[in-house]
Order: sequence, then C-alpha cells, then structure tokens
Amino acid sequence: MKLPLIVLSISSFCALAFGQDVPAPSAQPELDQGDVPIGEKLGQVQGEAEREVMWRAPNADEWASPTLIDWQRSWQDAVQVSLDSGKPILICVNMDGEIASEHYAGVRYRQPEVAALYEPYVTVIASVYRHAPRDYDDEGRRVPCPRFGAVTCGEHIAMEPIVYAKYLDGRRIAPRHIMVELDGSEVYDLFYAFDTASVFQTLHNGVDGRENPVPWEEHPEPTLEERVASRAAKGREAVENDFRRGGRLLRRQILQAAISAGPDSPLDLLRLAIFGLDLEQAKLARVALAQSNDPAAVDLIAEALKVPMAAEEREPLLLALERLGAEHQNAARLAVVYRGLGSESGAVDVEAWAGSLDDQVVPVEAYEREVLEERLVQRERRAAAGAEDGQASLEAAEAALALAVNPETLRSLATDSGQRTKLHRLMFEDVLQHTRRAEQLGAGGWRADALTAVAESSLQNGKVAFERAARAVEHMPVGSNDWSAMAALSIFVDGRRRAIEERQGAQSEWPPEWLADMHAAYAVLARHPHGMDVHAAEHHDFLRGMGATKPANEVLRSALERFPKSAALHSRLRGSVLRDRGVAALMQRYEKLLATQA
Repeated sequence: MKLPLIVLSISSFCALAFGQDVPAPSAQPELDQGDVPIGEKLGQVQGEAEREVMWRAPNADEWASPTLIDWQRSWQDAVQVSLDSGKPILICVNMDGEIASEHYAGVRYRQPEVAALYEPYVTVIASVYRHAPRDYDDEGRRVPCPRFGAVTCGEHIAMEPIVYAKYLDGRRIAPRHIMVELDGSEVYDLFYAFDTASVFQTLHNGVDGRENPVPWEEHPEPTLEERVASRAAKGREAVENDFRRGGRLLRRQILQAAISAGPDSPLDLLRLAIFGLDLEQAKLARVALAQSNDPAAVDLIAEALKVPMAAEEREPLLLALERLGAEHQNAARLAVVYRGLGSESGAVDVEAWAGSLDDQVVPVEAYEREVLEERLVQRERRAAAGAEDGQASLEAAEAALALAVNPETLRSLATDSGQRTKLHRLMFEDVLQHTRRAEQLGAGGWRADALTAVAESSLQNGKVAFERAARAVEHMPVGSNDWSAMAALSIFVDGRRRAIEERQGAQSEWPPEWLADMHAAYAVLARHPHGMDVHAAEHHDFLRGMGATKPANEVLRSALERFPKSAALHSRLRGSVLRDRGVAALMQRYEKLLATQA
C-alpha cells in the first residue's frame, strides 16, 4: 500500500500558521549525536527550527568529501539488483538551490552514519541539473557527478523523467524519498519534512523487521562471466577497474565475458575498449555492442561508427541501430543517416567532380550591368529581325539572371523597398520567359534547367525549382564551374535537406539515398569555385543535428581550411569543441590555429 508521508505534526502546523516557534519533536532522531541507537540512539533535534538552521548549508570541506550512498546507474539496474538482493528501492529526488536538497547533497549523503541507513535499500538519485560538463573523458572513462558521486550527470538526469512518470504523482517536489517494494508498489512517499530526524526514522522504520524475500545463502566466488553480467553499480565499477588495470590477457577475457552476456553486455565497460588504443579489443567490444538491447547503446554505437572499419564490422552495428529503432526514434534516425553516409549518390559523382574541380578558380565573367543589358538588347534585335535562335535566348536568360541577382541592379533602378520587390519579381519572370523561348527553339538541357530552377526558387515556387534543379544536376557536365551550376546544386541540396527534415518532423521514414545525394552535393559545393562558407555551415548543422558528429566535424575542419576567416564557421567550431571536449580543448585548438597562421 502506498503511504504518502508529509512529515508535519498538527501542533507544528498550527504553530507555523500562527507564527509561533515550532516545538522540537520529543523522539525525532537527527544523526548528529554520534554512535547511538535509532530513537534514543540517534538523538534529538537541537537548536532553532528555522530552515536555515535545520537545513544548514554544507561547507567547503563537506562538499570535498566523498558521497557514500551506493547509487545505481539506471532504473533497469536498480530493479534487477532489487530482485536479486531482495532489497527495496529507495528513490531520492534532489533539486539544486533548494535549501534542504543542498543539505542532503552536501552534508547527509556524505556522513557514514547516514549512509548506513540507506544501505538496506537499492538507491537511485534523480535530479535534472548538470554538474559536470561531460559524462565521459576522452579515454571513455566515467566522470562521476561532483554533487552525488558514483553516477554521471547524464544518469541522474535520465532517472528523473522515469521516476516522475512512475511515482511522483505529477508533482516535482524535492527533497523526496520514496520506498518501492519488489512488486513495484510504494510503501511511503516522504516529502515536505521539517527535520532530518523524521526522515531518517522513516527510512529506518521502512525496513525494520522486514523479512528479505530472497533467502541468503553462502555463494562461492562469482565467475568472471557472473561479475561482468552483474548490474550492481559496485560490481560494474570493480570490473571496469580490473579492465583498466589489467593486462591484455585479462582484458580479452573480460571482453569475451561481455560478449557472452549478450544483450545485457555492460556499456561502460565496452566504452573503455572502444575508446582505447588496442584495435583488437575495440573490435571485440563492437561485437558485444552490436548485441545490446539497452537504449543507451545508441549513443555508444554512434561513437563506435566514427572509426573507419571494414564493412563486415560496420554492418552489425547498423543492424543493431535498426533493431533498436523499432522502439527508439533516435536509433532509427541514426541508422538511416549512417546508411546514407555510407552509400554512393545516384545523382552526384563526387569523385569525378572532385578531380575536375581541383585547383580551379572563380572564372572571370562579365557581370557589369552595361554589358549584360547590351546582351539583352541584342537578343531583342535578333528576335525583331526574325533571326532569333535558341542559343541567343539562352544567353539572354543568363544575362537576365546575372542582372537579377546583382544587388547593385535593384539599388540603382528602384527607390523604395516596394518598388524593389516588384522589380525583383519582374526580372526573374524575364529569366523564365527567355528560358522558355530557348527551350522552344531547341536550346534546353541542363543550363535551361538550372536557370529555371534559380528563377522559380526566387519566385517562391519551391517544388518546381527542386524538380528543375534535380534535372540540371543529373545532366550537368562534371566540372561545370559557372555560377548557375553552383546555384542548381544549392537548390538541389536544399530541397533534399528540407524533405528529410519534413519527414523527420512527421516521424516518418525517408530513404537513405536522399542523404547520400545531399552529402555528395555538399561535397561538390565544398570544392566548387563559387561555393560559399554558408554551404559548409548548413552541411555541418544538418549532420550534427542528425547525430553524425564525426562527419560534421570533418566538414567543419575542411571548410575552415578554405574559409579560414569565416565567422560562421568559427562560431560552429567553438560550439563543437566546447560541447565535445570543454574549454581547455578549445584553447588548445585555437593555439594551434594561431601557430599555423603565424
């Protein structure tokens, strides 16, 4: 039966309501009296009842001392440890900045006599606040939360929505202690307590006289396989320490045991091997990882896929993402992303384009307004004389487009924004008129498709613009280095990206070939003479948003070599390094950049 406990007596409530002093409970233990028994043994509440006195702030020495509560790393681990040991689960909820929560985190959770009261429970901690910038270091080692110890910040953050959905009754209150029996039922839900003694007495009473339903027997020393398969936090930590300190033979044996654990292989152990320098150990860890059913495996698989590997090693990881994707959208998304990144585009031959664009410079083209206008006048004269041909109309369309995209044209011909908008539209309609005439006279092809795509895009006809851009890209000669080729590639890649984002937003599937096309087109734009830093920024943002951080970082690194002074790219570089590696790594990165430019 669930017994919600709001520990506040009637006399205390009346005293608080009418501004009187709260009487000290006559038998409320407080664990400040040293080594004495519960009740009389734990002592009485002393001093003032004000919150500042009862829930005093921890000092620097207390914050520096270790947390002594044996927090489990996940709810699934806690449930299994509870069933295996027969101990009930104790959910602890904590909130940064709340005075009682600060007292528990900085004082009580670090006191041996308090830790002894928590020991009969399988404990989990839930808090939505991050206290360390990273959960793992560059070698894959865990970074314990400095506030709670044992768990990472990611783990106590992930715990909060789980316990909220199961046991918090729609109320986010902290501090809070909830006892959960083996069958999942609540025994008590303790919050709004006005002293620590009543809380500790409740924790003691919850297990006092409780018979453990799991009979204790003297077990032999566990095998290595049993140790690796254990879900208890202390057991996991011991195996990870053995792996880090052991020789190659012991490490291999531990990883073989992880493979034997099947879908329950311990992810943090596998992370140490995947981030390590031994290629054989990393390979064994990937074999174990591909079997995992843990949703947390998705992020680790993404990390594992950053390393070049043979197709026969890569495929099981992609299959694991697809299997996990049946229940977890982020896994399904990553599976499609990495399938697309590993596929060749049917629309753009990147290798052929790369070779043809090497060492090219922006072609010198006549974009002066007088020259462009003269080309249009000549086309009109030919048409009037009956000597019009498709090639002349196509050249007129290109001249009209060059005038339309030149910002000086609008500034010189229109005096206000309304006139500029109207004139801008008329100019792109002229481009379409010249292009249609050229096609009627047999001068179509990819150039006409590219011109039409740019004009339709500027006129907000996105669907038509993408269709014509796709045709232009399909038939465009490899190495086309003029502005309209770049523009067609830009419209094509933008259409592919928008289509993927729309499907993602609707949580519906999309073919990996779309990403392969988009990735290839961006790769061409990265080398095209008319390519711009904005293309690289868009490419990076898309890949990073899809979870493909390694390809995104590679795009950024390459783009900075071409556009070393791009503010947009440097902004992304700073954000990327800060997120992934922290401030120190950012300083080192810019020291290297400055050294290369000196």
